[in-house]
Amino acid sequence: MVIQLQPVEVDVEPLVTRVFLKAIDLLGGLQKLAEYRTLTWLPSLARASFAIVLREEYLKTEEEIAELVGLTKQTVRNILRADPELAMYKIQHIDELTQEEKKELRVHTAGGIAKLAYKLVKEGHEEPKIFLEYCTQTAEALDIPWAYMVLKRIKGTDFPIHSPEDIKEKLVGVMIKGRKAEEVVEEIEYPIKNPAELLHRIKENLKMHGIE
Repeated sequence: MVIQLQPVEVDVEPLVTRVFLKAIDLLGGLQKLAEYRTLTWLPSLARASFAIVLREEYLKTEEEIAELVGLTKQTVRNILRADPELAMYKIQHIDELTQEEKKELRVHTAGGIAKLAYKLVKEGHEEPKIFLEYCTQTAEALDIPWAYMVLKRIKGTDFPIHSPEDIKEKLVGVMIKGRKAEEVVEEIEYPIKNPAELLHRIKENLKMHGIE
């Protein structure tokens, strides 16, 4: 899936990715989408996620969003005006959708799901399974052994994490740049909302100790 965007002066992708993954989570995950043969919905969800974040976080106009995301102004307007409750009602009754609706996600539905996903992410309701898997794959791809091991060990952990006791036992035996992981997590600040924030705080701790 390739979404072509025009250059933008702000880095929207981290938050857009979180919203997009939360949207998939709301739909039951990739496996559920595959079962219903609705993986064709993903590009629409991605564009809707971009549109919602650009509007809510950066106050972009409909015209600016349309240019950046590659949509018509009317499509952007429909996304921004979408009703989250109506969108979720349709998803909960997915069996009743026509074959055409299953093949192509309606603009209003994509916008409604993205709106709800954005709201939940901002409230700290992260996408536990999908987001953790995404972070794990990214750490592996970037060849960051300690990050990969930390993420693999904490699978099944509920976020937010409120204290080191929530994860210390799972990290026994993991070394982070020559330091014991359970000692590192004793020194970082809590609560931690999601796996990405955990890795960020570990990296900040390493920097404090002069470890790159």
